[in-house]
Amino acid sequence: MKSGYATTSTLEIATRARVSKRELYAVVGNKQEMLIACIRERASRLEAPVNLPELHDRETLEKVLISFGTTLVREISDPAVIAVFRLAIAEAVQAPEVARSLDSIGRETSRAALRKIMADAQTSGLLTGSPAELAEQFAGLLWRDLMVSLLLGIARRPTPSEIAERAQKAAFAFLLLHPPPNSASI
Repeated sequence: MKSGYATTSTLEIATRARVSKRELYAVVGNKQEMLIACIRERASRLEAPVNLPELHDRETLEKVLISFGTTLVREISDPAVIAVFRLAIAEAVQAPEVARSLDSIGRETSRAALRKIMADAQTSGLLTGSPAELAEQFAGLLWRDLMVSLLLGIARRPTPSEIAERAQKAAFAFLLLHPPPNSASI
């Protein structure tokens, strides 16, 4: 984070970690593998929960969206995660593999989890439409401009109650935009 991904050597990383370069390679591999391991560890927190309740009604769907949205904003707004996003942006030309890794491992994990929730809701007859588009819409309602503001350093990380409120508002707005498929049109 301090010197940039492309210009930081593995020796510098080993020195700051107070381990030998050989030990570092043995434990985590090269610099790219280290970054991928860090991203993968954080991304694992954003996988779809295995104990996801059956989406049998809109109230349960709303609760699941609020829970997932709260977790998503809490995890991604963490200063360490924001720093990795900033690193990926700063190194986009010199080390595009950073952005590719962040996108394919980190961001894709949360997108896949949200697509699964939407697909389950669709299977249960609670929503219609493409799960990918539905997931994108919910994410847009959830984040609004917070991510850009965090990346620019012009917003502070939301408190747990602000995160919960953000997730509740996003779920409410999303469900208003997507009424039950069998409801009568006015």
